[in-house]
Amino acid sequence: MAENLVIVESPAKAKTIKKYLGKDFEVLASYGHVRDLVPKEGAVDPDNGFAMQYRIIERNEKHVEAIAKSVRKASTLYLATDPDREGEAISWHLYELLKERGDLKDKTVHRVAFYEITKNAIRAAIQEPRELSMDLVNAQQARRALDYLVGFNLSPLLWKKVRQGLSAGRVQSPALRMICERDEAIDAFKPQEYWTLDAQGEHSAVTFPLKLIEYGGKKVEQFSFTNEKSAREVEATLNQAAEGKLKVESIDRKQRKRNPAPPFTTSTLQQEAARKLGYSAQRTMRLAQQLYEGVDFGEGAVGLITYMRTDSVSLAQEAVAEIRTTIEKLYGKEGLAESPRVYKTKSKNAQEAHEAVRPTSAAITPQQLEGHIDADQLKLYALIWKRAIACQMAHAVYDTVAVDMIPAGKAAPGARHVLRANGSTLVKPGYIAVYQEGQDDSTEDDDDHVLPPMQEGDAVKLLSLKGQQHFTEPPPRFSEASLVKALEEHGIGRPSTYASIISTLRDREYVDMDARRFIATDIGKIVCRFLTKYFTKYVEYGFTADMEDELDAVSRGEEPWVTPLEKFWKPFIDQVEEIETNVSREEVAMSRDLGIHPESGRPVSVRMGRFGPFVQAGTKDDEEKPKFAGLRPGQKMDTITLADALVLFQLPRALGETADGEPITVAIGQFGPYVKYGAKYVSLKEDDPYAVTHARAIEVIEAKKVADANRIIQDFGIDDIQVLNGRYGPYITDKQRNARIPKDRDPKTMTLEECRALLAAAPVRPARGRFGRRGAAGKNAKAAPAKAVAAKAVAAGAETNGAKAPAKRAAKTAATTTAKPKAKAKAKTKAKAAPKAKSPAKDPAAGAAVAKPAVARKSA
Repeated sequence: MAENLVIVESPAKAKTIKKYLGKDFEVLASYGHVRDLVPKEGAVDPDNGFAMQYRIIERNEKHVEAIAKSVRKASTLYLATDPDREGEAISWHLYELLKERGDLKDKTVHRVAFYEITKNAIRAAIQEPRELSMDLVNAQQARRALDYLVGFNLSPLLWKKVRQGLSAGRVQSPALRMICERDEAIDAFKPQEYWTLDAQGEHSAVTFPLKLIEYGGKKVEQFSFTNEKSAREVEATLNQAAEGKLKVESIDRKQRKRNPAPPFTTSTLQQEAARKLGYSAQRTMRLAQQLYEGVDFGEGAVGLITYMRTDSVSLAQEAVAEIRTTIEKLYGKEGLAESPRVYKTKSKNAQEAHEAVRPTSAAITPQQLEGHIDADQLKLYALIWKRAIACQMAHAVYDTVAVDMIPAGKAAPGARHVLRANGSTLVKPGYIAVYQEGQDDSTEDDDDHVLPPMQEGDAVKLLSLKGQQHFTEPPPRFSEASLVKALEEHGIGRPSTYASIISTLRDREYVDMDARRFIATDIGKIVCRFLTKYFTKYVEYGFTADMEDELDAVSRGEEPWVTPLEKFWKPFIDQVEEIETNVSREEVAMSRDLGIHPESGRPVSVRMGRFGPFVQAGTKDDEEKPKFAGLRPGQKMDTITLADALVLFQLPRALGETADGEPITVAIGQFGPYVKYGAKYVSLKEDDPYAVTHARAIEVIEAKKVADANRIIQDFGIDDIQVLNGRYGPYITDKQRNARIPKDRDPKTMTLEECRALLAAAPVRPARGRFGRRGAAGKNAKAAPAKAVAAKAVAAGAETNGAKAPAKRAAKTAATTTAKPKAKAKAKTKAKAAPKAKSPAKDPAAGAAVAKPAVARKSA
């Protein structure tokens, strides 16, 4: 067994690193986080210094065992998880687990950070170990505790006030607010009419566009001409003054330089991959992880890019030197910037300690990798390579020219009219030969024209002059790129969280995508309005950004980890209890009156219910029970009209009878639209229940009868016992149990007695509850307290774990502590906490509730 054991997060990275370190090192993977908060109330105890209860994540238990077994045979342990807060926390958790088991006795423990997975970088990192950074660990723990406290208290409140399965997160909620506010701005937008005067001129047989910039001695603004009448008057005046000709009055020539963008951070990588490649943030980070961990392109696995979670735009001197050598080789000296460009990061964030995202070797060009790595990986690598190369290339140089012209005919006294032609020529492409940064909502560049040579006094032919009608446009909806940019600008979230924020919003069905743009759903708007109205402070952009800054301060060791928790907790939980007690579901449902039903005279409204949006005729106070109907796909609560609602109330529709005299009706049920004939049902897979005809219903019924006939092999007519054809082959059922048929028996020859015997030995089928099968837990599952069930929804909204180890899986974990469950995690709870797994202490000098790990020396 090797003397040295190295622990990384992923098996792919482990395989690559093992190759570089040789036979004296064993490399194992932790497979992400090894333990997490217990998925129940009391996992974070505000009454006991925010002590945190942990347990091993069940899916990683076998990996922890494998690590423990190997560490007992080694003399030195290297904790080499990712070089950020999450990675630091994973190392700390693993250290604590191994220490509690006694596996670190007489072992030397090191923490090392691999910023790139290359032979030289790995060996250099092993030679320069450090101690675990308890500041980084504490910052991650504080973030995790905050996300737990927010989610575990807000999510169940949403369940009670809105509907089951919703979640609210400390960072996802402001992101949802951004999308909803943009939708509101678009809905409230009123377009304004304006007109421009556009012309075409000709000189030296070259045509070019012109714009009116001055009229009657006054500068032309966007709203100088707001209707067709004024535009036509200007058009007539100019044509009369020009008489088909213009005269060049002045020429302004300038040279403009454009510098390249800095190398990628996590945020800008996600933005550019969305703009140029159409990749989601999640897809980008998955591919970047693969490129970082190692890809085999013919010479064994090698890491192709540096670590991809970073706020930094800086580059190592060695990397800059190699990039500049590559530029000179590929593009010549003229393509190289005169001196190395130095980019500095403005953020104080601890995650900037490493470099920007760049190729581990600029000499490995995208062309060399073609056909050797996955096509998606190649596209992303090419993007990263080009951006890094471009940042050290010469600036681009443009010659720009602005030619002002006046009408050459007889103008009215004192009337001065000026039209301008703009042009630009790329003189020296510089970095643009390799890479140009994309834009989210680009507009046409009127300056991008090549003009013919002209001199002052030259005559220019006026080919045409015409007024063009325009309308102002609403702000564009957020794309993934522009949302990530907005989150970064507001200081919301950190590099490792952007992808998980977006995926959570989509998974919870708070947003839909239309042409790669976010649109808030009805439930997303309801949740946003609820949080904005009742928890205004906690979804404000400034509050979330300030909290991120405070967590950064913890990571830099500038304040204890419990300080942000203490500031946050008491006001927050008081607000939760206030809303839980004093706000009703009806207030949250955001009902909207649509009008009066023309036949019944009852009020019609639209609102959100436990199973989605619906329209309602009447009220709960009426003697007659209200009538309800769910909205159809594509209908929105904000836009549905009374006429639309009246159509929805047409169901159930009576369509007549079958040939056997059974009444036929069509309606929509829990599982979608259906046709009912007699006491039987058949689903409508494609037909519109509001338009289906009697003839079509008969077709569907007959097709169902044929399918049922083919499905039944035998029907004994006793105790509902049947032999049926199922999806996985023939089986026996009595509607309470299902039993397999022995392989050596013909289903057609099974006797009633044989079927009874097989059914008696079969388990009872799980009951179907309102939300589907309850599973084997049966009544016990039904009795589970609401907040205990909240764990999965909460963990899904806990953005802190990013893509490392989804916290929602913690609901399946196995305990490593003997702590007893605690009652509600509320500030007013008087009960004393049971012993808990160790967590960060108030005194940062004490480490995370344990003596600071004896890293790089023998353990006691």
